[in-house]
Amino acid sequence: MTMLLEHGGCLQLAARQFGIPAADWLDLSTGINPNGWPVPPVPAECWLRLPEEQDELLPAARAYYGNSSLLAVAGSQAAIQTLPRLRPQSRVGVLHPAYAEHAGAWQRAGHQVTALQVHALESALPALDVLILINPNNPTGCRWPIAQLSDWHGRLQQRGGWLIVDEAFIDTTPELSLSPLPVKPGLIVLRSLGKFFGLAGIRCGFVIAETAILQRLAAELGPWAISHPARYAAARALKDTQWQRETAIRLKLQSRRLTDLLSENGWPPSGGCDLFQWIETEYAGQLHRILAEQAILTRLFSRPASVRLGLPKDEPAWRRLQHALAHPGVLALQAVKSG
Repeated sequence: MTMLLEHGGCLQLAARQFGIPAADWLDLSTGINPNGWPVPPVPAECWLRLPEEQDELLPAARAYYGNSSLLAVAGSQAAIQTLPRLRPQSRVGVLHPAYAEHAGAWQRAGHQVTALQVHALESALPALDVLILINPNNPTGCRWPIAQLSDWHGRLQQRGGWLIVDEAFIDTTPELSLSPLPVKPGLIVLRSLGKFFGLAGIRCGFVIAETAILQRLAAELGPWAISHPARYAAARALKDTQWQRETAIRLKLQSRRLTDLLSENGWPPSGGCDLFQWIETEYAGQLHRILAEQAILTRLFSRPASVRLGLPKDEPAWRRLQHALAHPGVLALQAVKSG
């Protein structure tokens, strides 16, 4: 049996493990915007009729992403799991640490997967058929400029290779995005409404790539990949430019606030982006547990030992995190770390 990879957001599991009701938790484990786009009431026909491709979703997505060559998928996860089936056995480089589903999907499909540190990407490129990056990276927040990614894509494409860039966390830094660039053979960009828009539950994302890849991907995924209610909500979120502008500003301010709060309490982030901060420390497991005992859920990583914290939703949540970081157990751990 294939083992499922661990993810943030496992609130029910944490509730059982620590004996604290799920309703009492502050969940900072996902990196999802806690104040997502406000979904309006969904018309009854969305529940009663099959979704249709000729609705508002694709025009809205083409305008938002600045590209007409795209395919709607059930969250970028659907593409992550399916793309490995579109290539013969390949040599695949995946950044580590990074979102583990990429490596897992290519391994399960029988490809040769190599985990790469940031400093090894350039030297490893000649031996790869596929390079997969998350920009900004999850969980480290590492970023790559367009010029660097374009160079790597060009070198891979010369021998029929692919560059896959997962832009799940890029919405607040559109200057880094490859999405608006003209599509090229072997360049595949993944986008999601789950993080910036906070609409993880609707399972809607997009693949931007050349038509040949989109057609093969669509054939693998089959009809009605996105539910009718999800298409209705996603189209309206993508068209709400005022909310998008205001949210991008707010998230940047909140990210700075989280960085400052962690730093002031002796846990300066090692990296992050506008939706989360990441702390690499050998005491990650202890910090995760002490916060969990106070019903604050963070995302724990074992390699390297680290924790990721998303943004608190409101002022009571910010005060709660601040109080938790001043807990005697956290202070004692911080003293050991510093001493």
